[in-house]
Amino acid sequence: QVQLVETGGGSVQPGGSLTLSCAASGRTNSTYATAWFRQAPGKEREFVAAIRWRTVSTYYADSVKGRFTISRDNAKKMRYLQMNRLKLEDTAVYYCAAGALASQRDTEYSYWGRGTQVTVSS
Repeated sequence: QVQLVETGGGSVQPGGSLTLSCAASGRTNSTYATAWFRQAPGKEREFVAAIRWRTVSTYYADSVKGRFTISRDNAKKMRYLQMNRLKLEDTAVYYCAAGALASQRDTEYSYWGRGTQVTVSS
């Protein structure tokens, strides 16, 4: 089992920045890919970004490409999502997920955090 806890959410004005963190615990010696998903009110959960365990390969949704950066610190068992130039439509609950493969499909991830709220408003 792997436990994931997200932190770093909050309220920010359009154009602002936030950094989300995801702390992993439990059976973290396994090689998991990590992803961030988000879910806005009344909408389905959507893929945001993913990163592989061993390589520097990263993947982004088109809507966040060039604004968000996913990164990891394996030694600290931490994953991060740096979000810049935030837009109103980025408002959502953001979830950290871990799975065997770096995928845009949420069904590929076995472990999920409880989420952290990000609100972008003027």
